[in-house]
Amino acid sequence: MKSNKVTENMNKVIRQDNSITNARYDFTACQLDILFSIMGQIHDDDSTNKIYTMYAKEIENLTGRKWDYSQFREATENMGSRMFEIKTDKEYTQFWLFQRVKYIIGQGRVEIKFSEDAISLLKQLKNNFTTYELQSALSMSSKYAKRIYQICSQWKDIGESKRFDIKELKSNLGLIDSKGNEEYAPISMFKSRVLDIAVKQINEHTDLEVSYHMAGEHGRKKPLKNITFYITRKSPIILPIEFEKEKNPNVRMQQLYLVLDKLGIKSSAIVKKIADNEEMIKEVFRFNYQYQTGELKVDKNPAGLLLTKLGLTAKAQK
Repeated sequence: MKSNKVTENMNKVIRQDNSITNARYDFTACQLDILFSIMGQIHDDDSTNKIYTMYAKEIENLTGRKWDYSQFREATENMGSRMFEIKTDKEYTQFWLFQRVKYIIGQGRVEIKFSEDAISLLKQLKNNFTTYELQSALSMSSKYAKRIYQICSQWKDIGESKRFDIKELKSNLGLIDSKGNEEYAPISMFKSRVLDIAVKQINEHTDLEVSYHMAGEHGRKKPLKNITFYITRKSPIILPIEFEKEKNPNVRMQQLYLVLDKLGIKSSAIVKKIADNEEMIKEVFRFNYQYQTGELKVDKNPAGLLLTKLGLTAKAQK
């Protein structure tokens, strides 16, 4: 018999799946990078009128991929015209992302104001990821890897996703349009061009180890109709290395987010304040090195001690 806690977690995930995972949209890798980077700035108490700022250079540093200004303009233009669709047992809800997007010429800065429905959805999405996991999502190049990572993250506390109808999954991935036209229709092509590449990137770049099974896969005469993902959470080891000497900015920042997350510093506002301050970044790595090697003895609340060293109050973390 399952404990109440497990049942509660399962019910929570299933509710999230109904409202979030079934949201149908087809975004390019560049568009998903924009979405994930903005999600890192979203807080539960944000007003629906808040304007979010994105810098092209920051996304380049986080992803290791160069997107030029014209690509961002094209990406947000297409994102704004794309419809999100959420399906429940009782209704379909269709909405669009942006109320306004403003490009500041010569500064590489983009100011985004979301629609009211969109910001509500993004707050829900944000709650399924730590800051480090958002950086993991940015590190993958396949748009299908990014989307399947989102899906699997909904079920990571259980270890197994619901059984998806393959057509339903393809629709969620944007591989079936409103007229029923289907990309990668043969199962073998869907596996090689989408699933296998996505699983490989997720397993290499994120906190999850993912595999999948298709119903009827071992029966020659049975058509493959369903797919289940199996998810294991990795336990990343934070090596006692002085990462302030790391030359690759992408690796260095990802390690920073991981260190802060493992210490229990999860407030996106505090994380951003630290990430924007070079001296604070160096202090985080010095603290972590001393803490991991036993040079610094902390009986309890290492996060509180680090925040004090950084001149940030523990109240700001809440």
